[in-house]
Amino acid sequence: MADRGCPLEAVPLPAEVRESLAELELELSEGDITQKGYEKKRAKLLARYIPLIQGVDPSLQAESRVPGPSQTTAAGPKQQKPRPTSSRDERFRSDVHTEAVQAALAKYKERKMPMPSKRRSVLVHSSVETYTPPDTSSASEDEGSLRRPGRLTSTPLQSHSNIEPWLDRVTQGSSTSSSASSTSSHPGGRPAAAPSATAAALTGPAAHAHIDVHSAPPDVTTGLVELSHCERPQLASVRGVTRGYSGSVLETAGGVPVNSRVSSKIQQLLNTLKRPKRPPLREFFVDDFEELLEVQQPDPNQPKPEGSQMVVLKGEPLAVGVPWPPSLLAALQRWGTTQPKAPCLTALDTAGKAVYTLTYGKLWSRSLKLAYTLLNKLTSKNEPLLKPGDRVALVFPNSDPVMFMVAFYGCLLADLVPVPIEVPLTRKDAGSQQVGFLLGSCGVALALTTDACQKGLPKAQTGEVTTFKGWPPLSWLVIDGKHLTKPPRDWHPQAQDAGTGTAYIEYKTSKEGSTVGVTVSHASLLAQCRALTQACGYSEAETLTNVLDFKRDAGLWHGVLTSVMNRMHVISIPYALMKANPLSWIQKVCSYKARAALVKSRDMHWSLLAQRGQRDVSLSSLRMLIVADGANPWSISSCDAFLNVFQSRGLRPEVICPCASSPEALTVAVRRPPDLGGPPPRKAVLSMNGLSFGVIRVDTEEKLSVLTVQDVGQALPGADVCVVKVDGTPYLCKTDEVGEICVSSSTTGTAYYGLLGITKSVFETVPVTAGGVPVSDRPFTRTGLLGFIGPVSISCC
Repeated sequence: MADRGCPLEAVPLPAEVRESLAELELELSEGDITQKGYEKKRAKLLARYIPLIQGVDPSLQAESRVPGPSQTTAAGPKQQKPRPTSSRDERFRSDVHTEAVQAALAKYKERKMPMPSKRRSVLVHSSVETYTPPDTSSASEDEGSLRRPGRLTSTPLQSHSNIEPWLDRVTQGSSTSSSASSTSSHPGGRPAAAPSATAAALTGPAAHAHIDVHSAPPDVTTGLVELSHCERPQLASVRGVTRGYSGSVLETAGGVPVNSRVSSKIQQLLNTLKRPKRPPLREFFVDDFEELLEVQQPDPNQPKPEGSQMVVLKGEPLAVGVPWPPSLLAALQRWGTTQPKAPCLTALDTAGKAVYTLTYGKLWSRSLKLAYTLLNKLTSKNEPLLKPGDRVALVFPNSDPVMFMVAFYGCLLADLVPVPIEVPLTRKDAGSQQVGFLLGSCGVALALTTDACQKGLPKAQTGEVTTFKGWPPLSWLVIDGKHLTKPPRDWHPQAQDAGTGTAYIEYKTSKEGSTVGVTVSHASLLAQCRALTQACGYSEAETLTNVLDFKRDAGLWHGVLTSVMNRMHVISIPYALMKANPLSWIQKVCSYKARAALVKSRDMHWSLLAQRGQRDVSLSSLRMLIVADGANPWSISSCDAFLNVFQSRGLRPEVICPCASSPEALTVAVRRPPDLGGPPPRKAVLSMNGLSFGVIRVDTEEKLSVLTVQDVGQALPGADVCVVKVDGTPYLCKTDEVGEICVSSSTTGTAYYGLLGITKSVFETVPVTAGGVPVSDRPFTRTGLLGFIGPVSISCC
């Protein structure tokens, strides 16, 4: 038998075979094929080119040549053309290879390896036969699957003397044996050399020695490549590895070199583990000046307020000697019993026709029925469902002001707190979730509605109204006439609506989308009605056209509360009618000879678009056109355009009366007509540059960078108004400085329901002078409106 230490010369392979070998190794490195399958396919590809048959005479193997892919070598040796002397295979002669292997073994033997510091694998036991000696050729695949050989050479076999040093190295192990094995591309730590050749090379008793460390053999191909200057082509691109990657020795976390056949993800994990989990403690106390935010320096040329410190503006005193009713419910009882036929509220349909007119007698009797039903006919576990002071939700559409008015006064007569909300449209409406949070915080357990509205609400499988997302469990009560019980003649409501108790809760949606409830006491409710009556000059039997939402804000204060105190007749214009006919409110002013109208600037704008062709329109009966834009009270363009068109149709300039309001302060200011002693309207042309810095600078109208504002009238009777700085301590502003308007009056709200923290900062503000002296012994309420105060009027901007 031939000597197994004799090396085999390299055999040239066709391009398609080399490509197939490269794809096969890539599949093995990525785990798409097992080691056994890889060896089987590789042996099948090389069987026709390198017949390594045991027992064949070495001279026959030396004479065997593979001329090309079209000829097979499995049948026997054939005559081959002699190779030129300049062939690259001359560099892989056995003597050169043997010397390189001996040098590499001597080098690794002299090197002191660290003692094992990690746990050895007890799950994988591999025999010495599974290892390939370190004398693999320069084309060995131990350099990693990222390198592809240009020529495939056979594995030179070493003698027993060359195997023994390597066996010593294997049995000694290393501190990273388990890491090297687990990070190898081939499962079980086997390199890509043919297992049959390896088994034939290992003979003797050492071939049957078993070890429990499957460390990869030292990589000696690097030195061999350096000696033989063998050039190998690189793969163009490999998944997860950058082009040109050719490192053959890597280091684990312990610093021990391992085979380069390590996936990029595992190597990245090792590099991550070598880094500390958190920076040292000293780095937490080092200021990084590059990451510090730059503090914006004020512009030295920016305008600054130059006026003197403002003084608190005091409104006119409340009228003395006027026979005011002692309470709002007393006024309702008076008109319901003495003037039962007087019209109170007229509701219109989407076609503009009057569908129902509620008289003061009907309002009083229905409110009494509802109050008696709420207190005596609703039980839960043989106990009254409601007690005085409980909160009740009012769910009514904008097209049904009559039933809302009955429900509101019925709750007041029963000493319950109404919480008007919008009708929920869907079960998961985002806006209704915030309303549900408000209802939950208020402890609402009952909701009042109409039969028509309840039929339109989403239903559960049981037929009942579904529980809306974010809402507390509610009981629904339909308040149509057939569902109410007539009280006995000797029954009288015990409501006391002149005290400091909560009368109703009005919801407010902030800029962030959250919903809070503003509580209004009975005393504030009565004071608001008196102040509006004096400021607007309301009288009995007057007609008011209301286009606003009657459930909140100015629509509630004028169209539901103040109107009842003065026995006024309100014409309620639904929003659906305004969309179908924007001129409907003007037509109702003409037909009912209304003395006052409550609109927004949007309604005036829509009327301008629809007024063409309407020649029989006359607004001469109006004495007050209240423009109640709470968020935009300075909409001067809509007012001027409306006046220019309808002045020829009886509208007088002094009739237009803008007003400012907020949920916290209710009505802040309203302009009086001249017949009520109000000053003429004022306008101001302000510089936009100055307003951007909170400073008032008068400019000319010829420029584009100006803003024209109008005053929103005078403060309500009995109120004190001032302007304070928006941020920080509420210092009084200067006369030419813009700030937040604050009001001190008995007509404002009292608190945010259940929110004591922000209640104190909004409803209990104490403005101070530049020296820190409080301007009044009474607290002020922040309105949320920005503006400034002129000599006699208030302007918002």
